[in-house]
Amino acid sequence: MKVLICGAGRVGSQLAKHLSIEGNDVVVIDSNHSLIKSITELYDVAGIHGHAAHPEVLEKAGAKDADMIIAVTFSDEINMIICQVAHSVFNIQRKISRIRENAYLEKDYANLYRHEHLPIDVIISPEQEVAEAAFRRLNAPASFETEVFLNGSAQVVGISLSGDCPVINTPLKQLSELFSTLDAIVVAVRRDGRLFVPEPMDQLFEKDQVYIFCADRDINRTLEIFGKKEKKVDNLIIVGAGNVGLNFGALVEKNLPNVGLKLIEKDRTRAEYVADLLNKTIVLNGDGLSQEVLFEANIQSANAFFSITDDDKTNLLSCTRAKAAGCNFTVALINDPSLVNLKEPMGIDAFIDPRSTTVSSILKYLRHGKVRAVYSIGNAEAEIIEAEIMKTSMLENKLLREIEWPDGSIVCGVLQKSKFVAPKGDTKFMAGDLVAVLTLSKDIQQIEKYFQVGIGYFDK
Repeated sequence: MKVLICGAGRVGSQLAKHLSIEGNDVVVIDSNHSLIKSITELYDVAGIHGHAAHPEVLEKAGAKDADMIIAVTFSDEINMIICQVAHSVFNIQRKISRIRENAYLEKDYANLYRHEHLPIDVIISPEQEVAEAAFRRLNAPASFETEVFLNGSAQVVGISLSGDCPVINTPLKQLSELFSTLDAIVVAVRRDGRLFVPEPMDQLFEKDQVYIFCADRDINRTLEIFGKKEKKVDNLIIVGAGNVGLNFGALVEKNLPNVGLKLIEKDRTRAEYVADLLNKTIVLNGDGLSQEVLFEANIQSANAFFSITDDDKTNLLSCTRAKAAGCNFTVALINDPSLVNLKEPMGIDAFIDPRSTTVSSILKYLRHGKVRAVYSIGNAEAEIIEAEIMKTSMLENKLLREIEWPDGSIVCGVLQKSKFVAPKGDTKFMAGDLVAVLTLSKDIQQIEKYFQVGIGYFDK
């Protein structure tokens, strides 16, 4: 597949890495020469220096025979124009655009993106998606990462194991026998910086970061077994009232009406604007790094603190200050992946990676088969792919143990007739089932083949 990526920032770079690993023909376009130089040196992709909305630049990049174009520059308007030119001049069939501004996303204006107007097939809204990721993190404060799958019937949670974890040094097979009624499975482990899919006789150790896929009904029990206790959040402070902070605050007001919420914003005009939009939230105008402002927000009584400004250093330092003031659970939004390693030394409990959130949203439209969701783990190291089994696909009417799964892959869960099923050797896959599979990046193409329909599908 030939893909043009317009924008060589963090999202464009991560997409280029994903797609090049899988052997796609990728061309990245950006007006910043140094970004193009960097991305072509790092990954097996071509780079074009120029303005991606200009037809001659797109033609030079090979737009005439491109299968897809992904517009992820920093400008909503440029992304829209790129898609228009790609459609009108080059007839590129699949057009994906990142749009940040809430005003462009109002349901009343949905007709704007029809083919006869602005022909965008898929709109990705990072601010909304990152706000939803923050909300999920708020609901699972014992984890550093969480995502919902299989129509909400299951979750993957990432947790760091401490020395008092009751199941360390225990083979995973033995855990399954001890907790036979628990619908949960360890699907990946990060140890000494390396992510791998564990074998049944592997043990877990202190400082491991583990990813557990479990039925939604078993989340609390699973976390307790792994030494984590869910803490009730009733007093939340958010630093940063940009679109992410505003959307996050609105989600809290709508879904958690009993949670007391304070929002700190440095810009006075923005603070006043957000205060008018939110109903129950107390909006404070001030610097989230200021100890005086934090105490004015009653940080010592808060049991959750999210710093989600557009400045990574502000987010990291304000979380550290909040922790020192007595807040138990702090979360920082971190754009720069090189800063993630500072989380533990600075005592920060969890982080939100907007790049990974946006990339995950885009990847599901690039996968073959009837893919419903994709969740990217780490630095393009692995994905959890949720897809529907189609008639004539390789999985239909097969038992799990009959499929030759790659070593770097594991079936996480199955949704059959709206019921979550924990995977076992005798689990039979049926057409219409939703299946979640974790796979290391090297095996993605093999997993995609399992979900593609056979040639007989088209004879019907």
